[in-house]
Amino acid sequence: MIIDHCDKTISIKIVYFGPAYSGKTTSIKALFSHFGKGEALHSIESTVNRTLFFDYGTVTFQNQEWRLKLHIYTTTGQDFYFVTRPVTLRAVDGIIFVLDSQEKVYERNLASWQELISYFRETLKEIPIIIAFNKQDLPEKFNPRVFLREIKVDNYHKVENRYTIAISGEGVLDCFEDILRLILGKYYKHKLASAVNWFN
Repeated sequence: MIIDHCDKTISIKIVYFGPAYSGKTTSIKALFSHFGKGEALHSIESTVNRTLFFDYGTVTFQNQEWRLKLHIYTTTGQDFYFVTRPVTLRAVDGIIFVLDSQEKVYERNLASWQELISYFRETLKEIPIIIAFNKQDLPEKFNPRVFLREIKVDNYHKVENRYTIAISGEGVLDCFEDILRLILGKYYKHKLASAVNWFN
């Protein structure tokens, strides 16, 4: 979080992370479409519409005094460009971990979570995270409770989970609202957000 008292702006960074083909780009497109800002989303894609580096856009909210500016990114799922993922995650305030709920790619989701841990180590336990079990419209899904138990979700202090169908936008806005709530709640607890009266 960056608080600019001169400009009366609070800047927050949110990143969609997850394995290839899980629905990160589809999720961010659905979110920006909801806000009527589809044209404000920037993507660097390959010739087969795969994200090369990241998708990026901003959403801004205003109260009586302050402007809340949300910088929203996705990381690429392509392993060829994996070196860009830790750069995109730098100074992140909250993460939406989008996974593919199909049983056949269960291990790919676990590997992506382990990769996320490798970037943050113990500090990941303090970062607000929403785990989005995406592709709920498809058959042969694995049990979300099994995944949460395997990653030892109870060891994390600010992790919640939701169900999404990114292709139709179902649950995408809920994930966004939830991660924003967790982020602002964290900073409010540490007296950062309260200092600018965002909650008043």
